[in-house]
Amino acid sequence: MGRAPQISREAVLDAALRLADEQGLDAVTMHAVARRLQVTPMALYRHVDDKNALLDGLVEVLLGECPLPPEGTPWDERLTALAAGIRDTARRHPTTFPLLLTRPAVTPAARAARDAVHAALREGGLPEAEVARAERLISTAVLGFAASEASGRFRQHDQSVLDADFAELLRWLRRADH
Repeated sequence: MGRAPQISREAVLDAALRLADEQGLDAVTMHAVARRLQVTPMALYRHVDDKNALLDGLVEVLLGECPLPPEGTPWDERLTALAAGIRDTARRHPTTFPLLLTRPAVTPAARAARDAVHAALREGGLPEAEVARAERLISTAVLGFAASEASGRFRQHDQSVLDADFAELLRWLRRADH
């Protein structure tokens, strides 16, 4: 009979997120995460296959912080709520958030946000052939704005200007089917 695991996938991903938030994405290695959890690096392999899987898990965690709007919420409100959730995540994790610009959502939990955007666009009347493209463009705009704001790129602007800019971006989202 084997030993019970001392850690869980959730603990591994939480440690990786804290490490990335504190020291940047380059600091996230299997050895550094293991050290933080006070286990050997080999212990991590029960929960993530390799560093790529660890980074995919971080994408999952970041996207999972954005609550999915309840079913029955109008499609345009779901899009704007998801966008606002992404912006909040970027503010909480400014050093880790850029990962969402470089890695696709590949785990089922990470794909839930993308699938929610697809569903909202379909419900808004967008033809199926245009859904994936519209999601890519919308996601790129929202992720880019959120990452730029969180990284300080817009620091020369008052917060009221940034809020107005984001509100305008959300207005564009509401017109996604036109």
